[in-house]
Amino acid sequence: MSEKKYPIGIQNFEKLRKDGYIYVDKTAWVYQLVNTGSYYFLSRPRRFGKSLLLSTIEAYLQGKRELFEGLAIEKLETAWTQYPILHLDLNTEKYDTPETLESKLHTMLCNWEQLYGAVDYERTLSSRFEGIIQRACEQTGERVVILVDEYDKPMLQAIGRPDLQEAYRNTLKAFYGALKSKDGCIKFAMLTGVTKFGKVSVFSDLNSLEDISMVEQYVDVCGISEQELFGYFDDDLRRLAEKQGVTYDEVCREVRECYDGYHFCENTIGIYNPFSLLHTFKHLKFGSYWFETGTPTYLVELLKMHHYNLHELVHEVATPDVLNSIDSASTNPIPVIYQSGYLTIKGYDKRFETYFLGFPNREVEEGFVKFLLPFYTHVSAQQTGFEIQNFVHEVETGNVDAFLRRLQSLFADTSYEQIKRDQEVHYQNVLFIVSKLMGFYVKAEYHTSSGRIDLVLQTDRYVYVMEFKLDGTAEEALQQINDKQYALPFAADSREVFKIGVNFSSETRNIERWVTE
Repeated sequence: MSEKKYPIGIQNFEKLRKDGYIYVDKTAWVYQLVNTGSYYFLSRPRRFGKSLLLSTIEAYLQGKRELFEGLAIEKLETAWTQYPILHLDLNTEKYDTPETLESKLHTMLCNWEQLYGAVDYERTLSSRFEGIIQRACEQTGERVVILVDEYDKPMLQAIGRPDLQEAYRNTLKAFYGALKSKDGCIKFAMLTGVTKFGKVSVFSDLNSLEDISMVEQYVDVCGISEQELFGYFDDDLRRLAEKQGVTYDEVCREVRECYDGYHFCENTIGIYNPFSLLHTFKHLKFGSYWFETGTPTYLVELLKMHHYNLHELVHEVATPDVLNSIDSASTNPIPVIYQSGYLTIKGYDKRFETYFLGFPNREVEEGFVKFLLPFYTHVSAQQTGFEIQNFVHEVETGNVDAFLRRLQSLFADTSYEQIKRDQEVHYQNVLFIVSKLMGFYVKAEYHTSSGRIDLVLQTDRYVYVMEFKLDGTAEEALQQINDKQYALPFAADSREVFKIGVNFSSETRNIERWVTE
């Protein structure tokens, strides 16, 4: 049997097909998109197959019939007309000045002008784009196809820099305005990206742009559904189970927990992360493959800028209009985090039109929380795993003082600037991160309310019931545990129960002292 080739990092449809890589057939969607509409927008997380989707559309509309042999579209299409294609990929540049975006667009326009000619009086980027669309249509006798990959890359890189965002917005808005002015020359246009900028939209003139990001019909246009997983990768699941020394059912459950769970619309099937699945099958090993390709630091900067209480991440609620757009002036980091793929739809209240959000799967939950620790403490990214390992070891061996001294050390180098606006939220956030990361190894429950935090940790031998106070006393915290009977659920438990009161001091910006009972 020939070795299966997994298209990891392959974003070009022609290369994928000619070189014999496995392809999960999305061509029925491609046919439907092209033949039922003209202008589309699709938002999906990074490395979710957006670029490959655009490349597939490009090959189809170039009339490359031979590439589609044996695929669904072969039975649907009869004409295989060749259209002129203008494909703009904004993903390849680091946009740190207004000139970088203009230079990128200028380069693409020069390439197209070599094909379709240039006119002296077309001086601006938008007028040159209009002229190219017009001439491409006239010279080929066919209307033009426009594909834009990662349209939002410049805008995303300018988050937190309103002046730069304004410059990019003005440039792109004028540039994309050509699509409206040359509508009669355009057969099809599709723009993809990670995020949707709402009030600052670069598409405000494009009334006809159909956003399919949260449309039920297209939830699996990118990514891999469970049906596709079993249809294309059943033998891979069996090989993975054998390699891991577990049953087929156990490996299916593990794959689901690690990589499934993306919901782009309420009450729809979950979608698996294709990038992580392909790596897992290639290496026959579970890993945080998608996460390790790099989480943008602007996500954490947004959380910190808005003093967001991280505990809300596990039960965040949002309305459709919030999820559907990003406003650079907004104080809500959730739309960016949702659209970037770190949160997903977990439920929907139809009566109040409210979405309930949460982490899609274990890879994202563990990876994101690990990623956060160095931004809130002095622990480096390299030390994070080791630090959590020590925490877990200390609670598993009943070493209360060592655990709390280690916790104390996390706050030791916290600068005044870091927490001056809201010390309580900072303490809550560090405790949330620590408890979340420990929760992958021991049972951890964490709660917060105004002025207090409680944490329950359970191991095979010990139960820890902890109460944290800000500018109170450790004795008061312990008294609260007893008064509110927090330890009562463990009264008949055979394990040893520790009740621990802890006090934070706003003056020292650290744990002041603790008492144990």
